[in-house]
Amino acid sequence: MTEEVQKHSVHTLVFRSLKRTHDMFVSDHAKTIALDEESHKLKMGVKLKTEYAPVLHMPVLKEGRDRVPGYQEMDQGYTHPGDEAEYLITGTHAYPSGPGVALTADTKMHRNPSDGGVLSMALALPPSQVRQEASRTAASVAEIHRHAGGAERVHPKSTAVSLLEGGGTRNSALMRRAPTMPKPQWHPPWKLFRVISGHLGWVRSIAVEPGNQWFVTGSADRTIKIWDLASGKLKLSLTGHISTVRGVAVSSRSPYLFSCGEDKQVKCWDLEYNKVIRHYHGHLSAVYDLDLHPTIDVLMTCSRDASARVWDIRTKANVHTLTGHTNTVATVRCQGAEPQVVTGSHDSTIRLWDLVAGKTRATLTNHKKSVRTLVLHPRQYTFASGSADNIKQWMFPDGSFIQNLSGHNAIINTLAVNSDGVLVSGADNGTMHMWDWRTGYNFQRIHAAVQPGSLDSESGIFACMFDHSESRLITAEADKTIKVYKEDDTATEESHPINWKPEILKRKRF
Repeated sequence: MTEEVQKHSVHTLVFRSLKRTHDMFVSDHAKTIALDEESHKLKMGVKLKTEYAPVLHMPVLKEGRDRVPGYQEMDQGYTHPGDEAEYLITGTHAYPSGPGVALTADTKMHRNPSDGGVLSMALALPPSQVRQEASRTAASVAEIHRHAGGAERVHPKSTAVSLLEGGGTRNSALMRRAPTMPKPQWHPPWKLFRVISGHLGWVRSIAVEPGNQWFVTGSADRTIKIWDLASGKLKLSLTGHISTVRGVAVSSRSPYLFSCGEDKQVKCWDLEYNKVIRHYHGHLSAVYDLDLHPTIDVLMTCSRDASARVWDIRTKANVHTLTGHTNTVATVRCQGAEPQVVTGSHDSTIRLWDLVAGKTRATLTNHKKSVRTLVLHPRQYTFASGSADNIKQWMFPDGSFIQNLSGHNAIINTLAVNSDGVLVSGADNGTMHMWDWRTGYNFQRIHAAVQPGSLDSESGIFACMFDHSESRLITAEADKTIKVYKEDDTATEESHPINWKPEILKRKRF
């Protein structure tokens, strides 16, 4: 009578097979492969020839010989002129190694001080001598050699550590300091100074003219208006866009004003004639922001078509199309230093661009929500980005994360910063927060009342900007007004004290 073979599922059989394989090979797990001497020598020889061929004729120091494994095999065919590692400085002309050093047979000869000698010399020099050495413009080769050799003779390698353990100033420099939270700088609070009305739709964008005489606003009523900065009076209205004007910029290099809008148009206005003189065609959808390069005649625009474009102002040529974002590019900023272009997008990433190549240098993915605004610090090599989850500060050139500024729990539409270190964030719900740039301390919160006759829901800040004197802050709002703020002259550190406690859990990345 035959026994019935028990049938198992494929799943069970596969797992049994896996277990058998595991049991078979578990003893050999993480075992290193035996090193074959001959192949290792061959590999090192090939590596030496390919990577170090140009310098193989140079002599190797005595200490180096002991450290390099298989040195005897490698240096066959290369001769060493004496035991001392020295060779002539060759070139078009023999040159002295420092001011006032005569050219002699000794100064033409270059001797390499040993690594140990240089290290112990660095440790052995007292602070006064270090300062004296630093103040010299240059030392002769012979002097360096003498110092290094002397230091090596006085302090052999074994005593280098004991020098560090000797206490005093040297030891204190090497001890790690406990991390301290810097106290925020006191800034006077800002107060509402003037409300300017005149637009018939949401005011979406602001730009201040380089001479600080007037400023420009772009609105959902499809007009661009120019206002006198001192009095707040309307100087001029420009019509031409057929949809909301989302971005305006005034050139500091020419008498031109640039505007972009949801009608896909990018226009260049000549302010001597108050007429459009150029159009920049290419975007496939609404153009959300634009910025001018500070040193070359180039214009950047970004759009809902998920691209940013670089335009030659004069020829209207589309120099680069910066692609890579997967959603609306909401903001673009330019600077003279690398990276020259920075973009923020609704795909929640920030990209730093190489303007010459037209390619991404770095992508910053720390934000969880749409990045609607960026601001570059006017003095430091840093920038900030605003999103509904957080305001984040970054360091150029690679976009290293600095810190989060948490607490403005709203959709942040705009950021502005002045050279005193006051960062302003304006949100969709009409609130405006003032921050100390260095520490991220929120020293003031403002929620200005809407214009009489408007709904409460119409309180929203779309753009804000400091004027060039940095004494006025101009905001563009959803109640169709432009509000101008100034510092409170009567405030003191006693009347408005800093209410600050250091937070330990501050340095979150996300």
